[in-house]
Amino acid sequence: MNLRLLRYLAVATTTLLLDQLSKWSALSNLQMGVPEPVLPFFNWLLLFNPGAAFSFLAQGSGWQRWFFIILGLVACVYIIYLLRKSLSDKLLCIALSLILGGALGNVLDRIMYGAVVDFIDLHYANWHWPAFNVADSAICIGAALIIWGELRKSFGKSAQSH
Repeated sequence: MNLRLLRYLAVATTTLLLDQLSKWSALSNLQMGVPEPVLPFFNWLLLFNPGAAFSFLAQGSGWQRWFFIILGLVACVYIIYLLRKSLSDKLLCIALSLILGGALGNVLDRIMYGAVVDFIDLHYANWHWPAFNVADSAICIGAALIIWGELRKSFGKSAQSH
């Protein structure tokens, strides 16, 4: 196996471990639905999300658990394929590794608990961002890195063509 691929899989594994350790800590130290204030805009708040982002499909009868497990595993296989194919693009591979680790973390939650463990609550006054976790953060950072990398490529090409 390619050493570069192993490095990126190590990034994904580290992301997965950080995610699962943080969730274990939340499950061990927080009471369900009881906010623990940290800063004026930030609470620890243990919740289970059986749906997807922003609780999409959370009200389903249970079928969504298996749907999101299968979808997450298919996405992980595709991400590994993209990693193997894109080893020359370091930024893309780091981004994909973060997304892979985050996706695996949330799939593992769905397998173990039937829902994703969320515990980070950002808020302002009475407005609360939907609770999230380390896996969600890694997925968002990975997606942002992909967009940033593509914008850099796009603007680099247009600047060179003039």
